[in-house]
Amino acid sequence: QARLEESGGRLVEAGGSLTLSCAASGGILSNSIMAWFRQAPGKEREFVAAIARRGGNTWYADAVKGRFTISKDNARNTLYLQMNSLKPEDTAVYYCAAGSRVILSSIRLARQYDYWGQGTQLTVSS
Repeated sequence: QARLEESGGRLVEAGGSLTLSCAASGGILSNSIMAWFRQAPGKEREFVAAIARRGGNTWYADAVKGRFTISKDNARNTLYLQMNSLKPEDTAVYYCAAGSRVILSSIRLARQYDYWGQGTQLTVSS
Protein backbone atom coordinates (compact mmCIF):
# COMPACT_ATOMS: atom_id res chain seq x y z
CA GLN A 1 0.00 0.00 0.00
CA ALA A 2 1.50 3.32 -1.09
CA ARG A 3 1.73 5.92 1.62
CA LEU A 4 3.06 9.47 1.84
CA GLU A 5 3.85 11.35 5.04
CA GLU A 6 5.01 14.95 5.14
CA SER A 7 7.04 16.54 7.92
CA GLY A 8 9.01 19.68 8.67
CA GLY A 9 6.35 22.35 8.66
CA ARG A 10 6.54 24.99 11.38
CA LEU A 11 6.46 28.71 12.13
CA VAL A 12 9.20 30.63 10.29
CA GLU A 13 9.99 34.32 10.02
CA ALA A 14 9.76 36.02 6.64
CA GLY A 15 13.03 35.73 4.77
CA GLY A 16 13.87 32.46 6.45
CA SER A 17 14.44 29.00 5.04
CA LEU A 18 12.96 25.59 5.67
CA THR A 19 13.03 22.13 4.16
CA LEU A 20 9.96 19.93 4.03
CA SER A 21 10.25 16.17 3.72
CA CYS A 22 7.88 13.53 2.43
CA ALA A 23 8.51 9.90 3.32
CA ALA A 24 7.18 7.54 0.69
CA SER A 25 6.46 3.85 1.02
CA GLY A 26 5.15 1.22 -1.33
CA GLY A 27 7.76 1.84 -3.99
CA ILE A 28 6.06 4.86 -5.44
CA LEU A 29 8.90 7.37 -5.22
CA SER A 30 10.94 5.95 -8.09
CA ASN A 31 7.92 4.99 -10.19
CA SER A 32 5.96 8.21 -10.02
CA ILE A 33 6.12 11.86 -10.80
CA MET A 34 6.26 13.47 -7.38
CA ALA A 35 4.91 16.90 -6.56
CA TRP A 36 4.26 19.42 -3.82
CA PHE A 37 0.99 21.30 -3.61
CA ARG A 38 -0.19 23.79 -1.02
CA GLN A 39 -3.50 25.07 0.23
CA ALA A 40 -3.98 28.29 2.12
CA PRO A 41 -7.12 28.98 4.18
CA GLY A 42 -10.05 29.79 1.96
CA LYS A 43 -8.13 29.01 -1.22
CA GLU A 44 -7.94 26.10 -3.61
CA ARG A 45 -5.07 23.67 -3.54
CA GLU A 46 -2.33 24.93 -5.85
CA PHE A 47 0.67 23.42 -7.54
CA VAL A 48 4.09 24.27 -6.12
CA ALA A 49 6.66 21.98 -7.76
CA ALA A 50 7.12 18.59 -9.39
CA ILE A 51 10.00 16.28 -10.21
CA ALA A 52 10.33 13.55 -12.82
CA ARG A 53 10.71 9.88 -11.97
CA ARG A 54 14.46 9.94 -12.49
CA GLY A 55 14.81 13.40 -11.02
CA GLY A 56 16.23 14.98 -14.16
CA ASN A 57 13.37 17.36 -14.83
CA THR A 58 11.64 19.71 -12.44
CA TRP A 59 8.71 22.11 -12.73
CA TYR A 60 7.81 25.08 -10.54
CA ALA A 61 4.96 27.48 -10.04
CA ASP A 62 5.91 31.01 -10.98
CA ALA A 63 5.28 32.15 -7.39
CA VAL A 64 8.10 29.96 -6.04
CA LYS A 65 10.52 29.77 -8.96
CA GLY A 66 14.01 30.73 -7.86
CA ARG A 67 13.15 30.36 -4.17
CA PHE A 68 12.06 26.71 -3.83
CA THR A 69 13.89 23.57 -4.93
CA ILE A 70 12.31 20.14 -5.22
CA SER A 71 14.50 17.06 -4.97
CA LYS A 72 14.28 13.43 -4.04
CA ASP A 73 16.43 10.64 -2.71
CA ASN A 74 15.21 7.34 -4.07
CA ALA A 75 17.51 5.39 -1.78
CA ARG A 76 15.93 7.06 1.24
CA ASN A 77 12.42 7.02 -0.28
CA THR A 78 12.11 10.71 0.53
CA LEU A 79 10.95 13.78 -1.38
CA TYR A 80 12.15 17.23 -0.31
CA LEU A 81 11.16 20.82 -0.78
CA GLN A 82 13.87 23.33 0.09
CA MET A 83 12.29 26.75 0.60
CA ASN A 84 14.29 29.97 0.80
CA SER A 85 13.32 33.63 1.11
CA LEU A 86 10.00 32.67 2.59
CA LYS A 87 7.14 35.14 2.42
CA PRO A 88 3.94 35.41 4.45
CA GLU A 89 2.01 34.42 1.32
CA ASP A 90 3.77 31.04 1.41
CA THR A 91 1.74 30.22 4.50
CA ALA A 92 -0.29 27.09 3.75
CA VAL A 93 -0.65 23.40 4.36
CA TYR A 94 1.85 21.67 2.10
CA TYR A 95 1.02 18.30 0.58
CA CYS A 96 3.17 15.85 -1.31
CA ALA A 97 1.59 13.84 -4.09
CA ALA A 98 2.51 10.96 -6.38
CA GLY A 99 1.19 10.11 -9.82
CA SER A 100 2.10 7.14 -11.99
CA ARG A 101 0.21 8.31 -15.08
CA VAL A 102 0.70 12.07 -14.98
CA ILE A 103 0.40 13.81 -18.34
CA LEU A 104 3.25 16.32 -18.49
CA SER A 105 1.08 19.02 -20.04
CA SER A 106 -1.20 18.74 -17.00
CA ILE A 107 1.47 18.29 -14.36
CA ARG A 108 0.11 21.23 -12.36
CA LEU A 109 -3.35 19.69 -11.96
CA ALA A 110 -4.08 18.01 -8.64
CA ARG A 111 -6.40 15.47 -10.27
CA GLN A 112 -3.41 13.96 -12.08
CA TYR A 113 -2.06 12.54 -8.81
CA ASP A 114 -3.13 9.28 -7.25
CA TYR A 115 -1.66 9.46 -3.76
CA TRP A 116 -1.56 12.26 -1.23
CA GLY A 117 -0.12 12.82 2.19
CA GLN A 118 -1.98 14.40 5.09
CA GLY A 119 -0.09 17.68 4.82
CA THR A 120 2.22 19.73 7.00
CA GLN A 121 1.55 23.33 8.10
CA LEU A 122 3.97 26.10 7.20
CA THR A 123 3.34 29.50 8.71
CA VAL A 124 5.50 32.46 7.71
CA SER A 125 5.29 35.44 10.01
CA SER A 126 5.84 38.97 8.76
